[in-house]
Amino acid sequence: MTASSENCVVSKTSLAGLAPLQAVLFDIDGTLCDSDPLHYYAFREMLQEIGFNGGTPITEEFFIENFAGKHSNDAALAIFPGDMERGLKFLDDKEAMFCRLAAEQLRPLNGLDKVRKWIEDRGLKLAAVTNAPRPNAELMIKILGLSDFFDVVIIGGECEHAKPHPDPYLKALEALKASKDHTFVFEDSVSGIKAGVDAGMPVVGITTRNPEHLLMEAKPAFLIKDYDDPKLWVALEQLDKAGGRRS
Repeated sequence: MTASSENCVVSKTSLAGLAPLQAVLFDIDGTLCDSDPLHYYAFREMLQEIGFNGGTPITEEFFIENFAGKHSNDAALAIFPGDMERGLKFLDDKEAMFCRLAAEQLRPLNGLDKVRKWIEDRGLKLAAVTNAPRPNAELMIKILGLSDFFDVVIIGGECEHAKPHPDPYLKALEALKASKDHTFVFEDSVSGIKAGVDAGMPVVGITTRNPEHLLMEAKPAFLIKDYDDPKLWVALEQLDKAGGRRS
């Protein structure tokens, strides 16, 4: 971790050092919405159909370790080692199944409307930063009613390196013309938290599905259950008091 990253996370439950706040960056899957159960279902059903793991359905633990938050290339090789083309074709079909499920079942994470209002009231810059394919990312944002919320959507696969590399978050800062010293990140996966921290920003980790002890290994500023978590609102109140509310 860089020295700037260490400075960001010294106060484990405070964001006050970011004042005046300029921007907030969000992951999508598991951060804006609890989409992992839909991804898990699609992976489990389709992998069983092709006889993966001897036809035994994958566990949720296997899904978290091999697929959650991972770039498509890594997921493809986890399914078909040495056959990237076949793996990516499988993932295209899986994403199509996910989109069908999302259209009917996707819901925002608890408290998202509340944090959205807090952000809009302060006129902050916004970016969604994800390893999801662009069509899926934009579909989820549309389903959640956030199409007009984000200034930019950054796709890991369109950067030189996807998460867990910091490139997508650095690209978001550049697109927003925002400073890492006045920006924080919401993330739910180990790879996403690592990407944000290595980009020099404090990351608020969300324990949507991933185990807390694994998330803490990536060094988030602190963890919350969802956007209704009192720890988040204490931190945002401190940020306001430190001058975070912009004119």
